[in-house]
Amino acid sequence: MFLRALMGSRRRDASFPAPLSSLKRQPQRWRKFISYYRPHLRLLAADLCCAALVAATAVALPLLANFVLAHLPTLPASQAMPQLVGWGSILLAVVLVQALATYFVDYRGHVMGARIEAQVRRELFEHCQKLSFAFYDRQRTGQLMSRITTDSLWLGELFHHGPEDATIGLLKFVGALAVIFALDAPTGWAISTMIPLAIGYAFIFNRHMKLAMRSSKERIAAVNERVEDTLSGIRVVQSFGTEAEEQRRFDVENRSFLRSRSRGYRSEAMLWSGMDAFAQLVTVTVIATGALRVIGGEIGVADVLTLLLAAGVLVDPLKRLDNFIRLWQEGYTGFVRAMELLEEQPDIGDRPSAKALGAIAGDVSFEDVSFRYGQAGPMVLGGLSLKIDAGEFIALVGPSGVGKSTLCSLLPRFYELSSGRITIDGKDIRDVTLASLRQAIGVVQQDVYLFAGSVADNLRYGRPGANQKDLVAAARAANAHDFIMSLPQGYDTEIGQRGVRLSGGQKQRLTIARAFLKAPSILIFDEATSALDNESERAIQQALLTLAQGRTTIVIAHRLSTVRHADRILVLTEAGIVEEGPHDLLMAQEGVYASLHRLQGRI
Repeated sequence: MFLRALMGSRRRDASFPAPLSSLKRQPQRWRKFISYYRPHLRLLAADLCCAALVAATAVALPLLANFVLAHLPTLPASQAMPQLVGWGSILLAVVLVQALATYFVDYRGHVMGARIEAQVRRELFEHCQKLSFAFYDRQRTGQLMSRITTDSLWLGELFHHGPEDATIGLLKFVGALAVIFALDAPTGWAISTMIPLAIGYAFIFNRHMKLAMRSSKERIAAVNERVEDTLSGIRVVQSFGTEAEEQRRFDVENRSFLRSRSRGYRSEAMLWSGMDAFAQLVTVTVIATGALRVIGGEIGVADVLTLLLAAGVLVDPLKRLDNFIRLWQEGYTGFVRAMELLEEQPDIGDRPSAKALGAIAGDVSFEDVSFRYGQAGPMVLGGLSLKIDAGEFIALVGPSGVGKSTLCSLLPRFYELSSGRITIDGKDIRDVTLASLRQAIGVVQQDVYLFAGSVADNLRYGRPGANQKDLVAAARAANAHDFIMSLPQGYDTEIGQRGVRLSGGQKQRLTIARAFLKAPSILIFDEATSALDNESERAIQQALLTLAQGRTTIVIAHRLSTVRHADRILVLTEAGIVEEGPHDLLMAQEGVYASLHRLQGRI
């Protein structure tokens, strides 16, 4: 019952598949949670020692006050002042120790929590980079960003305050209650009878807060998703004049988030008001029972004052329980969502026996390759076989949707084959490491993407250690050097998020130059000239012919003028490869390729 109330029920994000069963998953997550403290054991030990000092000094102050109030009246007037100064110095020393210990807990403890939070965020980011294209096909960027950023914000507070609040709260509670029992047992029993009620009340509303916090995190993720989607496509939004519609969609998600937060705040208010009332009830109990005991002559006024001080210490753990419950809801629900992402197993990875690909000639073979998206998706490629010789320049053409881009995505293992195998120089690509495989392949994708930064930064993405001479050579090969030099700071010009300060053709040429700089053994161009004007396209065609020499090159293009000089053109349809050969031969056959060529000529 205790664990069920503490953990609460949880509703999974529908975008994530159900992982392991709950009984198996929770122990693993607890072990994972605790493991984050291992690199910080010394700091954790120091933090807990200081937390113990905070609790000990808090309990010591009422005892010292009782001692002073009980013994001071019994001293002669000549000794009272010196004794008072001495006891006062001890009290100040205790306060100073408490202040220093509190400073260490608040400062160094928070640093420890922030380090763990940063580590969790780093693991999430690193793990996301290992997940395949198939994972991102079914996920939404805004949801993932929320798990990496928003959900991890409270983790640092939880990792910091969890151990220290438990230590301080437990020691203060036990110590203060022991002092109260030592001074007056009836008062202690009167307070003890109320404690189970307060704990039960806290756990009831803890469950409500758990549900509300989980809902809030899902709703803010939806808000982030809507903002990211709208702002990323702001040019489309404004060009279609759909600002009002986007505002309406945002308002729907924003109001949903507001409702979830309102439910959470209601639960928090119920919890905190109830616990504050309990704290006041403890004080009233001490005053009432203490007054009755004084009237009966069983304790003195000094004891009542000490009981009140001890009751104040006893109330602090209850307030810490309030704070801990709030941190637990915020932090642990975020931790669970983070673990859900970390538990998402990459469906493409290195086999235990995988070896580096090493230097290659570039022979590529597709052997009875079949592929479908997902377990129940339609078959995109079925039983396709293809042999590409080292250094050969081939082109893939055909109608949209027949699997040309998919075929090229299988070679660097962006997706895993459903059946069959692909080899490079006779080596199955699943038997080599992903890093070495992708290092040997250069890809210019249809979806142009540039990172925020300078032109040089984006070019060096192909080869981080490239010098300026290498950058210029690659840019010249991609017909990009002249426009780069016309920019305000040349290669050091900032191009903005996704290269927004460049034209479509300029961005495409930079991505081509980036691939050229990588100098891979195998080149893949997926609609690489689709955004170029005719003049730039001719320049790129010449660059392709030059750079293709000595490299295996695969070009996908709808504009057939791009591939007429290929060594071999493959015509891919839903029936597979239906034609292959050089341009002139295919034109003479008057088949599918010739029909496509004539159709483009009329457009």
